[in-house]
Amino acid sequence: MTPERVLDRYLRHLTIERGLSPHSLAAYRRDLTRYLAWLETRDVTDVAALTANDVDAFLAEVASGEPRPAASSLARLQSSVRGLHRFALREGWTEVDPTTRLVAPKLPKRLPKALTIDQVDRLLDGAGPAPGAQHEASAVQLRDRALLELLYATGARVSEAVSLDVDDVIDTEIVRVRGKGSKERIVPLGSYAREALAAYLTRVRPALARRGRASARLFLGVRGAPLSRQSAWLVIQDAAERAGLDANVSPHTLRHSFATHLLQGGADVRVVQELLGHASVSTTQIYTHVSVDTLREVYASSHPRAR
Repeated sequence: MTPERVLDRYLRHLTIERGLSPHSLAAYRRDLTRYLAWLETRDVTDVAALTANDVDAFLAEVASGEPRPAASSLARLQSSVRGLHRFALREGWTEVDPTTRLVAPKLPKRLPKALTIDQVDRLLDGAGPAPGAQHEASAVQLRDRALLELLYATGARVSEAVSLDVDDVIDTEIVRVRGKGSKERIVPLGSYAREALAAYLTRVRPALARRGRASARLFLGVRGAPLSRQSAWLVIQDAAERAGLDANVSPHTLRHSFATHLLQGGADVRVVQELLGHASVSTTQIYTHVSVDTLREVYASSHPRAR
């Protein structure tokens, strides 16, 4: 079986059977296309002919290239190659897996950056006045405020937020989020998010919808088309600039803040796992380290014998 045919079958497997997101599929395709290009330079026409030494040589060449790739990029590339060969073995196209001796590199744990509650308030105000505030908000400000309120209220990824349909907001109190692998989860909406969404849906979205083709998407751009991930990112960047926040604020910052503030408030890690849509609780537990660090800081600054 040629490497090209194996890759084609593997990507279809990832799409249909594992339900990977377009973003994840693009990463797999990018990594494995690079691997196949390297195999072509060595005239490899059958995956069954590959050995562990071949795989090691490829990874070593990438690791020593200029500019030096990040450790996380190498780890992802190794994972992609391993997945391809395991798939080939499972399908019976090879008799051995040449990646069995690969050891996944240990990556340093990077604690997610979370905003303080005060910083979140300033960020939301930077997007636009809250509904009912003394200063009347423009249509775009009402939309932007609703978007940011929803991101912080639900911990949704930006791709999940811009993919929401109007019908995914159920009775204005809960939202149905479609996460990785097309898995659905239900997340409650707090009163601030409910109020902001209600103002957007009644006062802004109908006018935006009339400007473009009919779309079921919840958040629309000024021309009536569905709001893109890039546009949502710019909304947050603009709000952070207006709020005077020095932190590198991104859509994922609000997701991190959502999880951190829940745990600081006493939420069970399993509940936070469900709300975030994490497949494994170990992914969620990184946020418990953030909370512990906060406790240490408070202790160090408050206890008379801490220093």
